[in-house]
Amino acid sequence: MIKNVLAASLKVTSISLLAISLAACGNGAAKPTDATGDKAKETTAPAQAASKYPEKALSIIAPSGAGGGWDMTARTIAKVLSETKALDKPISVENKPGGGGAVFMAEYATKDVKDNYKLFVSSPPILINHLKKEGNTPYGYADTTPLAQLTKDYGAVAVAANSKYKDLKSLLDDMKADPTKLTVAGGSAPGSMDHLVSILPAFKYGIDPKKVKYVSYDGGGEAVTALLGGNADVLGTDASSLDQYVKAGKIRVLAVASPQRLGGSMKDVPTMKEQGVDAEFLIWRGFFGPKNMDAGAKKFWEDTIKKMVDSDTWKKEMTANNWETDYKKADDFKAFLGQQETQLKDMLTALGMQK
Repeated sequence: MIKNVLAASLKVTSISLLAISLAACGNGAAKPTDATGDKAKETTAPAQAASKYPEKALSIIAPSGAGGGWDMTARTIAKVLSETKALDKPISVENKPGGGGAVFMAEYATKDVKDNYKLFVSSPPILINHLKKEGNTPYGYADTTPLAQLTKDYGAVAVAANSKYKDLKSLLDDMKADPTKLTVAGGSAPGSMDHLVSILPAFKYGIDPKKVKYVSYDGGGEAVTALLGGNADVLGTDASSLDQYVKAGKIRVLAVASPQRLGGSMKDVPTMKEQGVDAEFLIWRGFFGPKNMDAGAKKFWEDTIKKMVDSDTWKKEMTANNWETDYKKADDFKAFLGQQETQLKDMLTALGMQK
């Protein structure tokens, strides 16, 4: 559709230029133009066309169930855009769970390649799902338009508050004795982000990651429910999504996969490295559009997102959710994705999980 519009625009411009040339020839001389003439109109027309976006309601997709990191990020974006009036059109959040984002990507990368009004949030699974052996998808970040990296978070390993495990080492010792003894839950498919967060410390501790019993759920919220309901012994996920459960006294976080301790409700939680496990896992979250996104729409979002992350409203939300802003503009974000894809491929290869 975008190519057709551009082609039509070029055709109209060519016809207009031809008409002007013929008119000039008919009059025997070219008429001068000033700032209000045809030349100015030709110059400003593309800008005027681009400025019309958005012209209708938009949606942000969280490719997971409610309650997880993607869902929280999408709702935070929508909330801040509305409260700061950075967007004068309605914006809604939709949950489309399945396969740790793979189900949504299969539809988005084939049916919504030109839909400027459907955006989505993602994180490392958009890379991992494309690289892993199990449940592999042919679609990745190259089938989108990366718009911005927004935040950074870190992996965490947690248990229910009434669990016998008080530290990471005791958990890993039991897991090493019998990897099938404990059930590990995560809000993404096998081989995806939560799975890697869960088994990375085990792998670093000398446990065969392929023997760890991992059960996937459609989103972090469902995985937490499984943990609290006694259907899982351990949970691997992003630290920030556990904040509310920690504050409510429902969950005990055993370790965070960060270079140093986090703040807020996690300030007393030791890192994996502090407990003798040399493991880190950075979880970024970013904002994406369709692969064939219109240039005007892309420019709108680049400008709008920058204003959003600079706003006091956004900063308050970061504090409230125990997140850290780690903004990268579109071009820098795209370059970063290429670099992390290489790093994750190396990790998956080491775990024997690459495609």
